[in-house]
Amino acid sequence: MELKRVVVTGLGALTPLGNTVSEYWNGLSNGVSGAAPITRFDASKFKTQFACEVKGYNPEAYFDRKEARKMDLFSQFAMVVADEAVQDANLVDSNVDPDRVGVIWGSGIGGLRTFQEECVNFANGDGTPRFNPFFIPKMIADISAGHISIKYGFRGPNFVTVSACASATNAIIDSFNYIRLGMADVIVTGGSEAAVTEAGIGGFNALKALSERNDSPETASRPFDKDRDGFVLGEGAGALILEEYEHAKARGAKIYAEVIGGGMSADAYHITAPHPEGLGALNVMKNVLRDANIKPEEVDYINVHGTSTPLGDVSEVKAIQTVFGDHAYNLNISSTKSMTGHLLGAAGAIEAIAAIMSIKNSLVPPTINHFTDDESFDPRLNFTFNKAQEREVKVALSNTFGFGGHNTSVLFRQFID
Repeated sequence: MELKRVVVTGLGALTPLGNTVSEYWNGLSNGVSGAAPITRFDASKFKTQFACEVKGYNPEAYFDRKEARKMDLFSQFAMVVADEAVQDANLVDSNVDPDRVGVIWGSGIGGLRTFQEECVNFANGDGTPRFNPFFIPKMIADISAGHISIKYGFRGPNFVTVSACASATNAIIDSFNYIRLGMADVIVTGGSEAAVTEAGIGGFNALKALSERNDSPETASRPFDKDRDGFVLGEGAGALILEEYEHAKARGAKIYAEVIGGGMSADAYHITAPHPEGLGALNVMKNVLRDANIKPEEVDYINVHGTSTPLGDVSEVKAIQTVFGDHAYNLNISSTKSMTGHLLGAAGAIEAIAAIMSIKNSLVPPTINHFTDDESFDPRLNFTFNKAQEREVKVALSNTFGFGGHNTSVLFRQFID
């Protein structure tokens, strides 16, 4: 069968750099760090006392108080960015068939704060089981897609993907596939996460995954730097409206970019560590190029997973050099996690937006906080260190990898009618 073309017609973002797409892109373009001391709880006894939190967020600006209390923060974030994207795509005022509009979302953890609070309250009580009646629907990861569909009456495919830090990219790829196979006209996709909690910080500290650079939070996320010591936990959400091209054209929608391929693979190696030779990353990039039917030489920019961990950064770069060969030296590579921190299940959504905006604005956002070269990396590679670089980006690749060995890659291309 002939596959349909899929385009991006709307975007929404709520990030540690800004609470709209324009604010987020401005922060990325200018190399701003979103890291700062944690404000959501007293972190003074934790090994890591900082994170990349969403700033200036007031739920009452978006929801009435009663409604907000029924949603964990990750669902609130999802609703906020979905609304920005829906409005951006002008879906509400367009003549779309709600039975053909779906919501496919991603979250790696879901309602962690809700789960933590309810368990603490029970443990501190007298043993009587007093739980919030909204405990379960606030906590479960799938509820974000349900909330979005209920608000807008979208009755198409509706679910949430859970694949750790690859979740949002998995959601984008599933949405892409549903549309190109003719199973939906439009899908609201993306991801949200709100894991800056005692359990989130404490759990990742126990794994020794987080940077402990408490004296300088803003420089703690250092992908590809010799002195990197772990990732910085972030929170927030990103939304994309994916739409079948002829459907978008018929309703006069603006088009940001075209989605041309999605790839998935597994490391089949370790629950938290990446394959040392980057085998899963290598396979997923081969898969996405094959799916898009393009040559490695056609890719201009890779928004890498690049978490700032000692092992992860090395394995991903090995994979890039194997897949792209000599063309690796012509690529711009950057890790926007150096600015946003790691949004876990939402990372793929905001990083897909970064890739799309790089195409739209002919600008590659930087990898900030580079101070010391790491001899593990070929000096001929362009990691776009410390400052954005102007470049026409026709094709951009976004990589996201997750605990459990889940790997996802998605390709966006400059739209040509």
